Amino acid sequence: MKSTVETLSPTRVRLAIEVPFVELEPSLRKAYREIGQQVQVPGFRRGKVPSAVIDQRVGRGTVLNEAIQEAIPQNILAAVREHDLKTLGRPEVDITEFNDGDSLNFTAEVDVRPEITLPDPATIEVTVDEIEIADSEIDDQIGSLRERFATLKTVERAAQEGDFVQIDLNATVDGEEVPGGSASNISHEVGSKQLLPGLDEALVGLAAGDSTTFTTQLVGGDYAGRDADVAVTVRTVKEKELPELDDDFAQMASEFDTIEELRGDLRERVTRGKQVEQIYAARDKALEQMVAAAEVPAPEGVVKEEVESRKAAMVDQLERIGASMEEYLAAEEKTEEQIDAELTEAATDGVKIQLLLDTLADAEDVQVSDDEFGHEIVHRAQRAGMAPQQYYDQLARSGAAAAVFGDVRRGKALAAVMEKIKIKDAAGNEVSLDALRAQNEAEHDHQH
Repeated sequence: MKSTVETLSPTRVRLAIEVPFVELEPSLRKAYREIGQQVQVPGFRRGKVPSAVIDQRVGRGTVLNEAIQEAIPQNILAAVREHDLKTLGRPEVDITEFNDGDSLNFTAEVDVRPEITLPDPATIEVTVDEIEIADSEIDDQIGSLRERFATLKTVERAAQEGDFVQIDLNATVDGEEVPGGSASNISHEVGSKQLLPGLDEALVGLAAGDSTTFTTQLVGGDYAGRDADVAVTVRTVKEKELPELDDDFAQMASEFDTIEELRGDLRERVTRGKQVEQIYAARDKALEQMVAAAEVPAPEGVVKEEVESRKAAMVDQLERIGASMEEYLAAEEKTEEQIDAELTEAATDGVKIQLLLDTLADAEDVQVSDDEFGHEIVHRAQRAGMAPQQYYDQLARSGAAAAVFGDVRRGKALAAVMEKIKIKDAAGNEVSLDALRAQNEAEHDHQH
């Protein structure tokens, strides 16, 4: 095999490959064997059909075609090794010349990893927003905790919004009972809009034992779209009592003795969450700066493949919820071109970041241990709701294990970069990575 390489752009090359006919013979013999296994010729045992008979039956052209389909990828691989290319994505093949008995000439265009000059991470400085925690955020957290410990107490008064009532319902259309339209002793929160339109308004002002009727439009069943008269009777009215915000409440709802300690703990939790968000914001800004500083080009072929896979995933998700791309576009008020442009922009950014991190991982000679790879598999299996071994087998079958390995390696390269960059908040305070380290350790312990 002879091959030459021509650089089309910093991210794409064209290989011109010539394979002498004699080098195609192993592939040709294999093609005859495989086709011979599939054809049945009277008088010959399966797999023992002579090649001359196969030529007659199937055609020499079909056999040659099968042979070169196998030979092309092998020869591309050999040429890539010979020229020491770091290829990305799938090659586009064009057969320039091939006649029976002559050499096979073809070209393969493929994206390659560009040469990237890395900026020194120590020169990267990013500014993120200051952490601000309003008292109202802590009040909200306390509020939802109080809701969880609320109790219901029967009251002798008319129902108002926020009360819980036990009710009987009976729906009729033109005096006819609606099938499934009656129910007794249902618990309902007044004002929650959980049941029929018009019910909440009708309930306000009714006390235990009171009845009324209201009109509502039916959505399902035989009478869908028609107005029904609904009779509602209130059995009991209960009011929601929230516990007093005192030390007793802190002891009941948490491991703390005083409400102040509970508030302090909630503030700490909110702070940690915001610190982690800060670091993620810094990470995104640092990557953006480094990609720009390194002038990372985006290989078109890889971007195209990425856009196709993201779009397919989108269609999949929509189908799962019973929607189509057309309905999604209508709801979002976007054209397909706009979606394609958005996906292309996101995929371009994603591919550039991957290339940058791969180059960084090489520069830092980042290694991934079996343990680290195993952790990622366990983590992803948990998210997918599968057993780790089953998840790994599926990855190996689909050939995606290498991609996961690459993700782990890039993640390590990114962690190493984050240790070196300078992060400050808008007030000029240094931001440390401690919150993220603590979170990662907690996740790590959780897996064991």
